[in-house]
Amino acid sequence: MIILAGLSIAGITFTQIYWVRKAFDIRENQFYRDVNASLRNVATRIFEINNTPSPANNPVNQISTNYYVVTINGPIDVNLLEFLISTEFEKRNIKADFEYGVYDCIYKCMAAKEAAPAPGNKRLVNQAALPHWEAGPADGYYFGVQFPRLEVNLISQMGIWLFSSAVNLVVIFFFVYTLFVILKQRRLSEIQRDFINNMTHEFKTPISTIAISAEVLKDPSIVNTPERLLTYTTIIQNENNRLKQQVERVLQMARLDKEEIGLKKEVLDVHEIIREAVKNISIGKATQADNIELNLGSTHSKMQADKLHLTNVFFNLLDNALKYCKDIPRIVISTTKQNDSLHITVKDNGIGISPENHRKIFQKFYRVPTGNIHDVKGFGIGLNYVKLVIESHRGKINLSSELGKGSTFTLILPVA
Repeated sequence: MIILAGLSIAGITFTQIYWVRKAFDIRENQFYRDVNASLRNVATRIFEINNTPSPANNPVNQISTNYYVVTINGPIDVNLLEFLISTEFEKRNIKADFEYGVYDCIYKCMAAKEAAPAPGNKRLVNQAALPHWEAGPADGYYFGVQFPRLEVNLISQMGIWLFSSAVNLVVIFFFVYTLFVILKQRRLSEIQRDFINNMTHEFKTPISTIAISAEVLKDPSIVNTPERLLTYTTIIQNENNRLKQQVERVLQMARLDKEEIGLKKEVLDVHEIIREAVKNISIGKATQADNIELNLGSTHSKMQADKLHLTNVFFNLLDNALKYCKDIPRIVISTTKQNDSLHITVKDNGIGISPENHRKIFQKFYRVPTGNIHDVKGFGIGLNYVKLVIESHRGKINLSSELGKGSTFTLILPVA
C-alpha cells in the first residue's frame, strides 16, 4: 500500500509539474504575442506622426526573452513614446514592469527616461542603461523596451496553478507524515512484542522457583528439618522481592511517561555516589564486583543532584556491564573535570554494541535483538531510565562501543 501510494503521489506530482510548466509556456507565448503586437502598433503610430512610410517587414525585433527593439524612421519624443507604449500595453492588459529607452544617435548609447508609473499600474520606468543593439538600422533610429522581472510577473498571474501546486504540496506533506506514523507504529509494535517476550522470561523463572518451593513446603515432614524449611521460605521471599522490583521498574517507567522526574536535589559528592553504587552491586555479585576499578581523579566532584536517582544510574550501568560480559568482567570507572563539567566514563570488556544500535538502546523497551535466545534478563528500560535521569540533571550521555570490544559510557554532568 505504501509503495502504491508513493507511486501515485509521484505520478500526481510529475503531472502537476508538467501542466504548470505547460501553462507557464502558454502564458509566456501569449505575452510575447501581445507585446509584439503592441510594439508594432506603437511603431505604426510613430510612422504616422513622423509622416514616414512603414517598412515592409516587421519593425519589432525580440533580442532576448525580455528585451525588444523597434526600428523607426526618425527621432521620437520620449514623453510621446511613453504615452504610446502605456496605451498599447493597457489595451492588451500587459501589467509586467518594464523599462524603455531611445537610442541617442549623437552619443551612440541608449538614453532612458525616468517617469512615474501610471495610476493603478505597476510599470517600472527608470534610468537603467539598456543593451545596445549591435545590428541596428543604418540611420540609427530605434527604441528598446525591457522587462526586468518577466518570470516573476508571469508566475504571479498564474493564480489557480499556484493554488493547485500548494494543495499538492499539502497532500505530499500529509502523505509523508502518515508514512512516518505508520513506520513508527510498526516499530512500536515490534518493541511491544519484544517487551512482552522479555517480561514473560523475566517472570517465568521466579514464578517457577516459587511454585517448586511451595510444593516442597506442602510436605508435612519438612517441619522436622527447620534448616530446610528456612531455606525454602527464604527462596520464596527473595523471588517475591525480585518480582516486586521488576513490577516497580515497569510502573516507574509508566509514571515517567506522564510526568517529569521529581528530583530532590542536594549538594552531593559524585565520587561517594559511585562508591555507594559499587557497594550495592557487590551485595549480590561479590565475586564480580571485585573486578571494578575506580580511577576517581577529578579534583572537583560535587554537584546538585538527586541521590537516589543518581545512585540508580551508576547501579544500572554497572549491572549491565556485569550481565553482558562472557569473560571475567573488567570495569573501570574514571572521572575528570573539564571546564565546568564532570566527565564520568564507565568502561567494560563486555560483548559490545553494534553501531546501528547505539542510539536505539536508549529508547524505552528496546533491547538488542538476539532472536529467541534470552540468556540475559531485562525489560530494556534501564538505559532509557539512565538517559532520562542524566538529561533531567542538565547533562549528556554518550556511547562508544564495538562488537566484541566492550562499551564505554560517558556521562557529562555540570559541577556545583
